Amino acid sequence: MSGPTLIVLAAGRARRFGGVKPLAPIGANGEAVIDLLAGDAVAAGFERIILVVNPDSGPLIEAHVAESWPSSVDVRFCIQDRPLGTVHAVLAARAAADPTSPFGVANADDLYGLPALRLLAGHLSDAGSNCLVGFRLDRALVGDDPVTRGICEVVDGRLAGIAERREVTASSGTFSSADGLEPSVLDPEALVSMNLWGFAPEMWEVFAEAMGAAVDASEDAEVLLPEVVGRIVDGDLAVSPSSLGTFGVLATDSICVGVTHPGDLEVVQADIRSQIERGERSETPFGDRS
Repeated sequence: MSGPTLIVLAAGRARRFGGVKPLAPIGANGEAVIDLLAGDAVAAGFERIILVVNPDSGPLIEAHVAESWPSSVDVRFCIQDRPLGTVHAVLAARAAADPTSPFGVANADDLYGLPALRLLAGHLSDAGSNCLVGFRLDRALVGDDPVTRGICEVVDGRLAGIAERREVTASSGTFSSADGLEPSVLDPEALVSMNLWGFAPEMWEVFAEAMGAAVDASEDAEVLLPEVVGRIVDGDLAVSPSSLGTFGVLATDSICVGVTHPGDLEVVQADIRSQIERGERSETPFGDRS
């Protein structure tokens, strides 16, 4: 395998959306979110895609992929049997991944854009170290409904912390948060996390230990990737080798669109049509691949 692996987290229950978000039809011909995401990932240089699904919607997603994706795409399926957070979801993919190679992690309901995925694939192939792809806030909001965004604190190109800001909205070019924290008005050029990560292979053990400690405290404990990364960069979670404590921030001007609320679907469909009309995206997710 010459290119890196992308683990796509598709096991969410989508309570706010009211459907299977990875299968939401956003393409010009009704293609699903994961179709466009996977097409971009393959074009960016990812060699293998691992889809982490839940027991309920997993069969629907697997059937869709079998029918819609080219046979040349190396895709594996893994089941997250319990909703215990994104760290647990990543660990569900461990058996299907190369334990000695760095890997990327992405949401199944976000479309990050080819430039951002190329940036991540290139970093994993060249450096193989921990990283986060940071999107500008003004390029990471869809629709008018409030969302949560992790504002990144970046020092010398490295992640120094992530501040989760809730009830984030945009109005007349002003970006604000109604979560009661300061500042309430947010910098539109601030880098935010959209859960597009790169991890060194040694992080498998870090995630396993973090998950094990949480489950020991409570069998229903949820462990989230930003929380574990935050503890690492804050120095609250010791890692070995020490290089694992550094997360480079790969800043991108790419637009990140996704479906969080039902009303987002029409907005995202229009955005995809605009990308195709501008020549920024092919009308078919996988081009000429067969």
